[in-house]
Amino acid sequence: MNLNALALSPTRQNLWRLIFIRLLVLMAQAISVLGAWYSGWFALEWTPLLLTLGISAGVSLLSLLRLSRGWPVTEIEYGMQLLFDILVHSVLLYYAGGPTNPFASYFLVPLTIAAATLSWVFTAILASVAMVAYSLLLFWYHPLPLFEMPMRDSQINIRVIGMWLNFAMSAGLISLFVVHMAEALRKHAERLAERREQSLRDSQLLGIASVAAGAAHELSTPLSTMSVLLKDLRSDYTDPQIQEDLELLQEQVRQCKASLQQMVRSAEFNRNQPHSNQAADLWLKGLLERWQLMRPEASWQLKPLPVGPVPQLKDSPELGQSILNLLNNAADACPDNIGITLEWNAQRLRLCIRDYGPGVPLHIAEQLGTAFVTTKGKKGFGLGLFLSQAAVERIGGSVKLFNQDGGGTLTEVILPIATEDQA
Repeated sequence: MNLNALALSPTRQNLWRLIFIRLLVLMAQAISVLGAWYSGWFALEWTPLLLTLGISAGVSLLSLLRLSRGWPVTEIEYGMQLLFDILVHSVLLYYAGGPTNPFASYFLVPLTIAAATLSWVFTAILASVAMVAYSLLLFWYHPLPLFEMPMRDSQINIRVIGMWLNFAMSAGLISLFVVHMAEALRKHAERLAERREQSLRDSQLLGIASVAAGAAHELSTPLSTMSVLLKDLRSDYTDPQIQEDLELLQEQVRQCKASLQQMVRSAEFNRNQPHSNQAADLWLKGLLERWQLMRPEASWQLKPLPVGPVPQLKDSPELGQSILNLLNNAADACPDNIGITLEWNAQRLRLCIRDYGPGVPLHIAEQLGTAFVTTKGKKGFGLGLFLSQAAVERIGGSVKLFNQDGGGTLTEVILPIATEDQA
């Protein structure tokens, strides 16, 4: 994966900020412990306190070293870092006065961070751990006389209970409201990003359609000229090998002319006729026969289909052309031993195209599906996958690429199954 993309990951950036906050707090805690040591005002348990601070410093340094690597930061890892902060603070409070320590409310800091950056599940877990830790500290802790108030036992208990209630209310409000506000902001940002992406994609599709329409008219004349010349050449040369090559060239020219004519006809047909449903196995076999004429050099194998009734899908020229584009990509990568698999369940169809080429470069994997981004260098225009993704996503499907351990690429196409009311 691209290191620049990793650096821009929100979870990774939040972990950097969390480690920075932890180091600042650790420095303040170390100064406080050293001040208590030299002043002699507190009879603290120095060994466990220093050991806890040392562990916190070690984990922080290891986290910084880990962030310097090109490994993705998951939400679980980020939540574990916040859990570690809560546990460290609990241990420090246990040896430093428990709930009577003025810094007992620091529990709210990791909870606030969790509520603003994590999902409600992780926030609820961290809030529960903090609540349990704070509740246990009400009964078990090393008291510090300087923090004890000169009140009767009942008054002290009321004060401590009030502090506990204040903490519980603050933790609940932060966990409930802040997480919902953060989630609403995230969803709003995602919707805006999706609309911008869809608008950009529509603009690119409109531009490509305009260029394609002009190219279709311009190509018709040279294709007709090539067809005439190939007929003349076949009449001039009688060598069987040359005749075979000329026949192949003429078949390719006919296929190009048929594709252009189909593009013009389908545009008019789509305006007046609804898409028809077709059995998935017949649809795929028809596409493979058409593709074999286009790419006679490619060798492929269709894996056995699942047993049972074959579902229907909503056929359209755009969908068929999208699958042909993906098959051509596989043949361009490696034309030998291409594996094709079709399977389904009650909700969707899954078409897999497995090639044994060099695979998708990781540094451009995230940009695939964008117009004019290609893995073929100067040989490709970057339109095939873009148009395929646009057509498949328009009917509610998806296209994904996966690099395989044994080499090559697995192209996964998810298509919705057509229902009877869509016929």
